Amino acid sequence: MEVFWNGFIIAVKLLLSGDREVLEIALLTLKVSGTATVIAVLIGVPIGFFLALTSFPGRNIVVSIVNFGMGLPPVVVGLFVWLLLSRYGPLGLLGLLYTPTAMVIAQGIIAFPVVTGFTLAAFQQLHPKLKLQILSLGASRLQLLWLMAREARLGLLAAVMAGLEGQCQR
Repeated sequence: MEVFWNGFIIAVKLLLSGDREVLEIALLTLKVSGTATVIAVLIGVPIGFFLALTSFPGRNIVVSIVNFGMGLPPVVVGLFVWLLLSRYGPLGLLGLLYTPTAMVIAQGIIAFPVVTGFTLAAFQQLHPKLKLQILSLGASRLQLLWLMAREARLGLLAAVMAGLEGQCQR
């Protein structure tokens, strides 16, 4: 336990002293996590909205895949990204292995199903007849999307926070 506390004290001293290397690492971490979260939100929120408000054959399978993705172990995602980006992988020619871009890809894969699942839940929490009421009052499709998003704003905020938090814990 003493080793843990000594390490913790050294870490706090490095942060407070403004050590250049530590600050660069912290900023890179924020940049990578922030970028991955933004990408996951830009892709996951529309898909979650679509899944919540439409019915189509195979919808339950897609929702099951999203729920399955929420529990993906980071090691599996890391291995998958490594196989994609390794020298002889399908994307190996891009030379992205061991770069911040590769980290964004991996963290985006981790955050995407979390954001999508929370968004789906947020829109499913709304009253089922709210969509019909908004449309019957003459709202356009864009107005419908905006009003539904406003009604589900706390759930959408939770989706963004869970996407970012999911990366930080793993």
